[in-house]
Amino acid sequence: MEPPIQSGDVTRRKLFSRGFTLIELMIVMAIIVILIGVAVPFYQKSITRAKETVLRNNLFAMRSAIDEYTYDKQKAPQALHDLVSDGYLRDVPKDPITGSTDSWKIIMEDAGQAVNSTEPGIFDVRSSSNLKSLDGTNYADW
Repeated sequence: MEPPIQSGDVTRRKLFSRGFTLIELMIVMAIIVILIGVAVPFYQKSITRAKETVLRNNLFAMRSAIDEYTYDKQKAPQALHDLVSDGYLRDVPKDPITGSTDSWKIIMEDAGQAVNSTEPGIFDVRSSSNLKSLDGTNYADW
């Protein structure tokens, strides 16, 4: 017959068998670091893609407002704030790439081809950023 196990030995064995070893913790940490290393570039690319989508939508809205203003008033707006003051836009949208509402690059009409040749106004609007998009084109060319 075996000798009975003392209670002190049982608690010591339970204490050591419940925890993780150092190598197990290091493996788990290495896996977490690898997953983070893979996820961060995807996250950054998705943020850039979202900014590009907002830029496209803002450009479309401003260009549509410029066209409507020009058609209604029989002259092009002189500034982007004219679109806001006459109710064509609620506010001048922010350029998501530069982060400013005042950094839009305004392209004025040619006086010879303007609707009202005495007051050439805004023909187009573009981003003033000098960065390239994910597809390789300049934001300023959109």
